[in-house]
Parts: sequence; structure tokens; C-alpha cells
Amino acid sequence: MQRFDGKIAIVTGAGGAIGRATAIRLAEEGASLALVDIDADGLKATQAALSDDVKSELYKVDIASEAEVKQCVKHVVEVFGQIDVLFNNAGMVCEAKPMGAQSLDNWKRVMEVNVYGGMMFMDAVAPYMIAAKCGAIVNTASVAGIRAGAGGNAYSASKAAVINMTKTAACDFGSHGIRVNAICPGLVESNMTKPVFDYARSKGKEDRLGARCELRRFGHASEIASVVAFLASDDASYITGQTLAVDGGNSASLNLPDMKY
Repeated sequence: MQRFDGKIAIVTGAGGAIGRATAIRLAEEGASLALVDIDADGLKATQAALSDDVKSELYKVDIASEAEVKQCVKHVVEVFGQIDVLFNNAGMVCEAKPMGAQSLDNWKRVMEVNVYGGMMFMDAVAPYMIAAKCGAIVNTASVAGIRAGAGGNAYSASKAAVINMTKTAACDFGSHGIRVNAICPGLVESNMTKPVFDYARSKGKEDRLGARCELRRFGHASEIASVVAFLASDDASYITGQTLAVDGGNSASLNLPDMKY
């Protein structure tokens, strides 16, 4: 399936596991890529994972910087001539501390990256998508934005904001033929969750990772990428303003397998 032949996709957070898997998936289906991350080494690793015939450009960007975001998008249009897909995936976790012990600086930084960064990228690509009268935006939220216990306070609050921002953006852009949706990944091995996986493996408890979700396992970045590709493709042409949990059923239950009744 070459659903993205001739299309240009921006992938933020492209140096991480989900961003890389999605970049690979979109490229396999024909997309040319603008890969964005603050981690230059991660970007190079992602580009190296692509086939030699894939056209891609790397952009080292702090997405909390409006100037850097605008310059990035401007350059993407200069190089590729258009923007068809935006995968707003870059994000960060918060301090592993309870409410009352977290710093305001950490809250601000989390919001700047997880919420404002995504907003600024949507704002920057909007004129080009509006001119083209089409476009697909997929934002990465999290199960932490749906329920407690899946992330710290600041992170959870930021991802809940992403979910609502997705809905309002879909309403703003719908009349222009632009679709905006969000995904809520569950537990997936990535840069962010590496400490969790490392700890479980060091204790011989890897089999318990993801045990509290209905499928009794953790997810893989490629499984998230397949959902992003669907939402960004014409197969989802009548879907907008929606948030799809990709979490093995975690958010569908009381999160206590065998104790629901």
C-alpha cells in the first residue's frame, strides 16, 4: 500500500521510538519526510533506518521555541514545496514527584513542549494546508491524559490538554478540509519509558510490563505507527476531532484485570 505517494510528512520527536517507527512506516508507504527533534543523534539514527531512496531532511528544533518552529516549517516548504501530514509527536515527561513537591519550572517546561510546541506546529502548517484545502494532523496524547496513574501530574495535565486541543483544532480546520486527530499510546518501550523497562528487567519482572492492561502485554512502537499512518491517510478521510487509545485495552477497564466485577 502506497497511501503516501507524493506526500510530505513532518514528524516531530522523530529521534524517539514512536517517531522513528512512524517515519519508517510513512516512508514505506511512499512519503518524503521532514524529521524534527531536539536530539541530533536520534535524528541521524532515524534517517539511517530509512531506505536509501527515501527523501528526508533533518531539523534540530526545540519545539518550545516559536522562532525555531516557524523557521523549520518555512524551510520544509522551501525544500519540499508542500506539507500534507503533521505528526505532532515530540514530548517530555515530568518530575517523578507528587503534587505539592513539583517545581513550577518543570510544569512550565512540560507545558511548553507537550502543549505549546504542538500548538505552534499546527499554527505554522495551517496556512499551507488551508491553501491546499487538505491536510492531516495527528497529535500524540497519552492514556495519562485519560486516567490517573499513567503519568505524573504535569505530564497527565499536558496530555489532557492535547486531547482537547485536538478537538478544538478539528473544529477550526474542518471547513478547510484539514483533519485533526489524536492517539493515546499506552505502555510502549521508548526513550521516555526506558527507566521503567530497565528497572523491570533488572528485577527479572519483564513479564509484568503491561500486565494490567487487557491484552496483558506492553505495546510496540510499530503498533502505534500503524495507527498514525491510518489516521493520516485517506482511509480515515471522514474521521476528525477524535482521540484513539492504542493501549491494549488499558483505558477501557478499571485497570484491575480479573477484578472488574
